Amino acid sequence: MVMRNKTVAVIGTLDTKGEEYQYLREQIEANGVSTLLVDVGVFGARHAVPDITAEEVARAGGTSLQQLADRKERGEAVRVMGQGAAAIVKKLHEQGKIDGVIAMGGGNGTTLGTTVMKALPIGVPKVMVSTLASGNTRNYVGETDIVMMPSIVDIAGINRFSAEILANAAGAIAGMVKAVKAGKVENKPLVAATMFGVTTPCLTKAKEVLEAAGYEVLIFHASGTGGRSMEQLIRAGFIEGVLDITTTELADELAGGILSAGAERLEAAGEMGIPQVVSAGALDMVNFGPMHTVPEKYKNRKLHAYNPMTTLMRTSLKENKKLGKIIAEKLNKSAGPVTFMMPLGGVSSLDMAGQPLHDPEANAAFLQALKSELSERIELVEIDANINDEQFAIAAANRLIDSIRERKEKK
Repeated sequence: MVMRNKTVAVIGTLDTKGEEYQYLREQIEANGVSTLLVDVGVFGARHAVPDITAEEVARAGGTSLQQLADRKERGEAVRVMGQGAAAIVKKLHEQGKIDGVIAMGGGNGTTLGTTVMKALPIGVPKVMVSTLASGNTRNYVGETDIVMMPSIVDIAGINRFSAEILANAAGAIAGMVKAVKAGKVENKPLVAATMFGVTTPCLTKAKEVLEAAGYEVLIFHASGTGGRSMEQLIRAGFIEGVLDITTTELADELAGGILSAGAERLEAAGEMGIPQVVSAGALDMVNFGPMHTVPEKYKNRKLHAYNPMTTLMRTSLKENKKLGKIIAEKLNKSAGPVTFMMPLGGVSSLDMAGQPLHDPEANAAFLQALKSELSERIELVEIDANINDEQFAIAAANRLIDSIRERKEKK
């Protein structure tokens, strides 16, 4: 059987950056990888010859290139060409014709490139060379595995700096698509779990218990992006059970912290009907940046400098009552089995006697509000331990194992 050469889809606006994309293409091919150049430009003459034309991309996006050009609406052009290129590249990947994707640009180029990349599964190499890569890239990367590479200088011609950067980017994508996989990972049933620095001991032990029972555990850092990524994988049908120990992102959503995962956090498992064990991990804190970035309205609250870049604000009694009701409302909608496990000795490593966020009254307010709203069909387990005690971690892991088994037995 003849082996196909590895191929990278190169997504480019050839009306404005033809020279740059031709250089990038040559650099990738110099690394022994084939390229497939996709033109997403709309408003000018072509400065390189594509393999897939802008006309084809526009049609895949639901209109014609001429109509887009005539309307002269750049925002609409970016949206339509992004959708069209995403559909084309996704199909090419499904057909086994491409192995990775690369793009470069500023605001519009980054939007176009990452729109295409988000259409591809996790694990497919994706490199975005961008003038925006050193800023807040959340809207571009989302819950995917896009590699954002700073362009340093603008993508405007080939000079001594851009030549080096683009050559490095070409080497990166070429190396990624040619990389030899070290060995196939055993196909075990997947469990998703959430962790934060202050709940690490709990998840470390729980992971050991779950793995000993034959599960592969995917741990997501409860940093906003992590929670969204987990919910996305759950909705995609990959996950058999969820150990949602660390629900701290809900506190950030409520109080305006920087690590919110959005208002739909803690809903995917319930919608999918899969077993979940949930706890109040790190609900004692709301995350902000350095101390000077804490909003003025919170300056008189209990604040803890976790490190030079992170300030934690202790959630108040009032906020804990709201969080109890929010969580109960979400869990009550669940179509599958749910257990909520409450560690009476504190919800993080900073919430115990002598630690800066210790506040038993706030925790009690949370639990009381949760109990008052929680459906009778939701199992509530209270354990006289801190969340990071082995006793709690083992009990939580075993409860999820039992819940998954019970669900299978009922099928």
